[in-house]
Amino acid sequence: MKNWYEIENIETVDSPSIVLYLEHLKFNIEEMISLVDGNTERLMPHIKTNKMPKVMALLIDSGISHFKASTIAEAEIAAEASANSVLIAHQLVGPKVKRFLQLIKYFPDTQFSTLLDNTDSAELLDQLATDEKVTVPIYIDINNGMNRSGIKIGEGLDDLMAFLNTCKALEFKGFHVYDGHLRDPEFAVRNEKIETGLKDVSAYFKAVREKYQDAQMICGGTPSFTSHLIEKNRITSPGTCVLWDWGYGEKLTEQKFKTAALLVTRVISKPTEGIITVDLGHKSVAAENPIDKRVKFLNLEDYELLSQSEEHGVIKVKDWDNYKVGDVFYGVPYHICPTINLHDEVSVIENGKKVATWEITARKRKLQF
Repeated sequence: MKNWYEIENIETVDSPSIVLYLEHLKFNIEEMISLVDGNTERLMPHIKTNKMPKVMALLIDSGISHFKASTIAEAEIAAEASANSVLIAHQLVGPKVKRFLQLIKYFPDTQFSTLLDNTDSAELLDQLATDEKVTVPIYIDINNGMNRSGIKIGEGLDDLMAFLNTCKALEFKGFHVYDGHLRDPEFAVRNEKIETGLKDVSAYFKAVREKYQDAQMICGGTPSFTSHLIEKNRITSPGTCVLWDWGYGEKLTEQKFKTAALLVTRVISKPTEGIITVDLGHKSVAAENPIDKRVKFLNLEDYELLSQSEEHGVIKVKDWDNYKVGDVFYGVPYHICPTINLHDEVSVIENGKKVATWEITARKRKLQF
C-alpha cells in the first residue's frame, strides 16, 4: 500500500525542495474555520508561514478575510489577493514607515494597520501619516511575559494611550498580545499559563472598551490558538497550522491538523560504510535548532542525522547496502515557517501527483513597495 506522501511522478520534483499536499492544505483551512464555529471574523491567520499568493487565494475563498503579517511584502500579497485587512505585527522603523504609508495609498480597499509600543514611534508615524494625508489604524503591542516586544501594563501604557489621543493621523484599534513563549505540551498546563499571563491585560482592556467599544484584542499564534478560542471576544491569529510541522505536531497534540508541506531530498553519495549523504543541507531546512530537531524523515528508519553543511546532510544508517544514490526521502521540517522562507517555490501535489508549481513570493523582503 502506497504511503500518503509518496509522489507518483517524483521524477518531476527536484531536490532539495518543498512539496505541498493540496488535500492536506484544504483540510487544515477547514479545520481552522471549524474551530471558530465558522465565524471567520475571529480568525487572523499569520501569512509568515505560507508566503504564497495561491495559498492566500484559498484562504480568502474559504471566507477568511483578515490577516497578520511580519513584513510589508507579506501584507502586499494579501492585498493583491483582496484581503479586507492586514495587521503588520512588527513595529515599523527606518524606511519601512514610508513604505507602509505608500502601501496604504496604493491599496485603498484593504485596511492596513500596524503595532506601536512607545510614544517616539507613535509621534513619527503620526507626523509622516499626516504629511501623506492618510489615517493609520494602530494596535498597541502588549508585553505579557515574552519580553520580545511590546509594552507592559502600567504607567507607560497609560502615557501611550494618552499620547495617542493627541495624534491626528493615528486611530486606536485595540491590543495585540503575543504569548508564543507558552508552549507546554499538556494543554491544561499551557492554558492555565496563558490565562494567568492575560489576567492583568484583560482587566485593563475591559476598562479600555468602556471608551473604545469597538476595540479588539488580537491574541497569540498557533500554540495558544486553542486557548484563545475559548474566549469569544478574542481574535485569534494562528499561522503554522495552515501547513503544520513536526515541532507543533509533537507539542500541540490537541490540535488535529495534517502535515501539508514536506521536504524532498535525494541520496547523492555513499562515502563510507554506514553513511549516506543527501542533498538537504542547512540552506534548505531551518537550522536554528540542534541537528536532531531539524527534519524527520518519514520513509527512513534507524537513522541519525549526523551533520549538515550548506548543501549536504550526512546520515548514519543501518542496512547501508539497501540504499543507493538517487533514492528519495520525504522529511517533515521541525519548523516550517523559516524553512518555507529558504525556497522560491513549492511543487503542488494532488491525488499523489505533482500538478503545479506555486511561487513563495513573499520570501522576498521587498516586492513593489
